[in-house]
Amino acid sequence: MAIEKVGVYRKWLEPVPKNRNGKPIPKSQWPKKRRYHWIVRWYGTNNERYGKVFRTRKEAERHAIEIQEKVNLGKADRPKTLSLREFMREHKKVMKGQVACGTLRIQIQVLGLFENYIGDSVVLGKIRPHHAEGFVADRLASGLSTGTVNKYIRTLRSVFNLAIEPRGYLQEGQNPFARIRERKKAQKPIRYVTVEEYAALMNSAQRLWWKSLISMAYGSGLRRGEVLNLTWADIDFEGQLIRVVPKKETKRLLEWEPKDHENRVVPISDETTQLLANLHVQCEEGHPYVFITPRRLRRILLRRELGEWSPDSEVVNNIARDFGIIRLHACVAKCTLHDLRRSAITNWAQKLPIQVVQQLAGHSDISTTRKYYLAVRSEDLVSAKKLLNSILTQTYDD
Repeated sequence: MAIEKVGVYRKWLEPVPKNRNGKPIPKSQWPKKRRYHWIVRWYGTNNERYGKVFRTRKEAERHAIEIQEKVNLGKADRPKTLSLREFMREHKKVMKGQVACGTLRIQIQVLGLFENYIGDSVVLGKIRPHHAEGFVADRLASGLSTGTVNKYIRTLRSVFNLAIEPRGYLQEGQNPFARIRERKKAQKPIRYVTVEEYAALMNSAQRLWWKSLISMAYGSGLRRGEVLNLTWADIDFEGQLIRVVPKKETKRLLEWEPKDHENRVVPISDETTQLLANLHVQCEEGHPYVFITPRRLRRILLRRELGEWSPDSEVVNNIARDFGIIRLHACVAKCTLHDLRRSAITNWAQKLPIQVVQQLAGHSDISTTRKYYLAVRSEDLVSAKKLLNSILTQTYDD
């Protein structure tokens, strides 16, 4: 158990001086006649004794206050020695199920790149900001885009924060990526799909399956993974609502988690409701999924039984390719299924409060909604122009 009191003591640096008679000087004269430093001492939760030396008493007392807070919380132990390779292996093991499979895969991938750069045997506590800066410079020199490198910085900053709390391998303030700034880049304009373009896409889609998917993406702003993992049990036809919820693995269901583990309810339009109802009529009886076909599900379940299936594998193949063909036939400028989601969020933002839009979009941070998902529509530019003309006209009249 940790002791209650953190001590501040003098640490003498030389033997006790002697006076002219050859006898040791009195203890009261030691501070004036004998060199010393100040040392802070405490005991950890394992009863191990720790200490840190300072040149002045003021520095030592300031540190003692910080350590006392940690002692009271049982967090005053020195970090364990762990290599980057060992940390990566542990991270992969303990984070399974805590974050989405895709997120964990990216974290391990980026950790692996950092390990290749710095060396796998480097002790975690000896990684410094200059190592992080060097890694960033190396990635940029390799030709990666600024956006990708910025994503690496965010990922490693987040992972090394976990090495501090809750794992205790690094002390507070030791995250090597904590102060590494993301490189500036011009933000790409958000692709807004107009209502006319949406109508063209719907007319171009021949299959009811695709019409339903496009309508849901544009009308309800669901992510691709949320759409593809949708089950009939998630749809409230009477209330015209969709519940985005996790799925536990069963004989007929695949394990799946929404991004950021955010459960939510989103509305669906009359058009989408009717399309889904028509799709339900065509569905094989007892089949649980809306967009994963029975044939595809049987193949996935077989692969899962053989141990060849991963939760982050694609449940439907060639989505981007097939949507691209529909878009070309519709003569619609380049866009993706995710652009349909962005457009839905932009449409909501015209009438709904931003915090409501955030909840419907499933964003844990409202700044994400503002920065990446609210497009400026052509009609917004027209409204801004009218407002400007009105102000200027009023000014000249005055």
